[in-house]
Amino acid sequence: MDQFTLNLIVVGATFALYIGIAIWARAGSTSEFYAAGRGVHPVVNGMATGADWMSAASFISMAGIIAFGGYDTSAYLMGWTGGYVLLAMLLAPYLRKFGKFTVPEFIGDRFYSQTARSVAVACLIIASITYVIGQMTGVGVAFSRFLEVDNATGLYIGAAIVFFYAVLGGMKGITYTQVAQYVVLIIAYTIPAIFISLQLTGNPIPALGLFADATSTGEPLLTTLNGLLADLGFSSYTQQSDTTLNMFLFTVSLMIGTAGLPHVIVRFFTVPTVKDARSSAGWALVFIALLYLTAPAVGAMARLNLINTIYPNGTTEAPLAYDQRPEWVQKWEQTGLLKFEDKNGDGLIQYTASKDTNEFDVNKDIITLANPEIAQLPGWVIALVAAGGLAAALSTAAGLLMAISSAVSHDLIKSQINPSISEKGELMSARVAMAVAIAVATYLGLNPPGFAAQTVALAFGLAAASIFPALMMGIFSKRINDKGAVAGMLAGLIVTIVYIFLHKGWFFIADTASFSDSDPLLLSIKSTSFGSIGALINFVVAYFVSSATEDTPQEIKDLVEAVRVPRGSSAAIDH
Repeated sequence: MDQFTLNLIVVGATFALYIGIAIWARAGSTSEFYAAGRGVHPVVNGMATGADWMSAASFISMAGIIAFGGYDTSAYLMGWTGGYVLLAMLLAPYLRKFGKFTVPEFIGDRFYSQTARSVAVACLIIASITYVIGQMTGVGVAFSRFLEVDNATGLYIGAAIVFFYAVLGGMKGITYTQVAQYVVLIIAYTIPAIFISLQLTGNPIPALGLFADATSTGEPLLTTLNGLLADLGFSSYTQQSDTTLNMFLFTVSLMIGTAGLPHVIVRFFTVPTVKDARSSAGWALVFIALLYLTAPAVGAMARLNLINTIYPNGTTEAPLAYDQRPEWVQKWEQTGLLKFEDKNGDGLIQYTASKDTNEFDVNKDIITLANPEIAQLPGWVIALVAAGGLAAALSTAAGLLMAISSAVSHDLIKSQINPSISEKGELMSARVAMAVAIAVATYLGLNPPGFAAQTVALAFGLAAASIFPALMMGIFSKRINDKGAVAGMLAGLIVTIVYIFLHKGWFFIADTASFSDSDPLLLSIKSTSFGSIGALINFVVAYFVSSATEDTPQEIKDLVEAVRVPRGSSAAIDH
């Protein structure tokens, strides 16, 4: 059986599974559509949260970022896992205890303001749309290679699948679909990693193989990789090249962005109790760790295999002839994500750090997907990776679209535009909102602002600067009032957006057009790291505006106190 047919069978089987689950778990009420009827077991919810979290950025793009960035990109691992510790300790139990459907609903009620609720909706939509662009980018990459269609067609196919099971099933359908997607993606990620670790080091555990000796040289794998990179003019894989300030701010931005992302937070509204919310966060961290402990090994081993493919004789002085390039290179060339330009006309593939002499351009987003082919693993492993990549992208896209849909239908239409709308009407408006969000995300996914992981990092910065501070102050400060919350969210969001646009040169101003992530506007702070600065601005503005205006009403202070009191005490509230 040829590889294309095998890919089609495996991917088709997983899609059939997702659609079947969506039909079985179709939402029949707003409670089921928004929060799966609040009846999801914490272990199941932890697994669904893991799938919701491990997006195209984690599955498809993160290993590529690590493969080409080395030590500097360890911030992705620290930030994205550390954020779950914040979420479990500081947000999830209290938000579940408050007992609302959505993040904007909590902000609107806590800050006793429809304006605050509307601003929260705007922040949620901006962050979620930015995030979902990264997922659609990943969908296009996976489809374009493994189903041999162009990137745009791949996006349209992925959007159609998400439309079916997300619009039909709502949070109930999405939850159980994500459980299946987690199983698919974690198997698809770890099996190739085990094979490759055995090939390169003889160790079946990738996380340990990363620090084992390479069988080809007898030296530690990372030492072997560093030696090859040095010969080709690249910076050391294991040494820091970014500034400490930027790495710190980037890690903080990813952490608080994780804790502030609405599509993750809303998962903790689906469990029966506050205790289950905390338990879910713990289980989610366990399920996420299975992939995140493997990702550094996948990145390093993929980079080593890539170099060994181009320089098969073990020396960087004898590159491969282009006419002898392996089949995987030919396949990825067809997608446009891998390119060769014979600059010196010698017919050999020169892969170097210099832009003037480098002839081999590899898109970072293809590394995880191409890794099994580079390592010449069996066809069924390659097909499994294709299914896993699509599962990762589609599961997170569905969660994000659910958050957007809930914000529009529940926090705008039901709360402000048409409070008398029937439950059936609200359910229909939620599905229409999701359909529109899918169309917008697909359109924007055709022209993303960067690699999947980079695009997602921008979304984290936006969530960190706008939503996370409002949630923290809403739970832990009685003094922050409605005016302070609104001013803080707007200040954090606007400053962060302006910095990102200036940094990326998207304002089409002559003196900013040449800026890139290597040319920060403020000290050494890149656009992907600025969310932490935006969050600080949010906190400061909210505090000073609240201090300069009227005090928070007593009933709101009582509400904040009740949310923080442990369940079982006389002052506790029970939702």
